[in-house]
Amino acid sequence: MRRVLVVAAFGEVATGLALVIVPSLVGLLLLGGELTGVAIPVARVAGIALIALGVACWPGTPLIGMLTYSAAVTLYLAYVGFAGRSTGVLLWPVVGLHVIMTALLTRALTSDHRTLRSTGARCHPDAAHHRNEPS
Repeated sequence: MRRVLVVAAFGEVATGLALVIVPSLVGLLLLGGELTGVAIPVARVAGIALIALGVACWPGTPLIGMLTYSAAVTLYLAYVGFAGRSTGVLLWPVVGLHVIMTALLTRALTSDHRTLRSTGARCHPDAAHHRNEPS
């Protein structure tokens, strides 16, 4: 089961990277037509989400996947706004919301790490439980 999850995570990260780097080519290969206009930033946000999904499914804590998504989409949407490309009325409020979510997720992750260190667990909240299981 774990191997399948790692393979699936790798596939999602690879697809996500392709969508971020060459969204038009992915559109052409998957859908038979190039992506243009507003479809490009939408495809890149989808790519960021796939990367985060892959990170969340990788062995470890899913919190890192959500933090990856929130931080990356914050930076990308802010870039889109500053570059003056497709800017809708909700762009900056969404960027602000993701800044707050990124801060909260970072705080949750750092408090998880502090809790894990104080309990002696390694890498994952379930690690202390797994240590006591027979091999």
